[in-house]
Amino acid sequence: LLEPYAKTWRHDYASFRSIEEEGRDLPVNRRNDLLHLDAFPTRPTGGDRILRCFTNVNPNQSRVWVTGDPIETIASRFANDAGLSALVSRRFSPLGRIQHSMEKSLASLTGKVSRTAYDEFMLKFHDYLKQRRDYQEEQDGKLRSEFPPFSTWITFTDAVPHSVVSGQFALEQTFIVPISAMVSPEKSPLRVLEKIAGQRLSA
Repeated sequence: LLEPYAKTWRHDYASFRSIEEEGRDLPVNRRNDLLHLDAFPTRPTGGDRILRCFTNVNPNQSRVWVTGDPIETIASRFANDAGLSALVSRRFSPLGRIQHSMEKSLASLTGKVSRTAYDEFMLKFHDYLKQRRDYQEEQDGKLRSEFPPFSTWITFTDAVPHSVVSGQFALEQTFIVPISAMVSPEKSPLRVLEKIAGQRLSA
């Protein structure tokens, strides 16, 4: 299943989730128990995919997730309201192109990676979904999954809205998979959003 991706993926961060997720007192945009799509503020992907592998290492307790409809569905509902059309208009205006070119030049001098229009939108979309109480509370399209002790699950967390309802002690490893390696690139968040925007977003 993973062979087409394993040849080209890049190892990203790994983490140990040691804190019980249920009842954590966190700001809305940092809560894991609210449905969201992953986007990394300090590690923009430019449209490459975020593949994450989780293992529940709690010997006694399941880790409980809720997942939502895939990005094709939620993007058609929410992307423009979340600011996609406005971002495209601003980013690809003559002034926006000049500003982005300057940002890329500065980033190359400082060793940082500049954000594409895709990265910029996905960060906004991450927060937007968490902040929409009506979306969080609706039941249609939601799936509750319980992962028992020592089970492992894998998902593209940039395309599947997900939340962690409860659970303590889990290991996680992230891989970044080039979009060029995708078996079905048209299902990637980048291509889905580009279709809605009518504009290439990976520049």
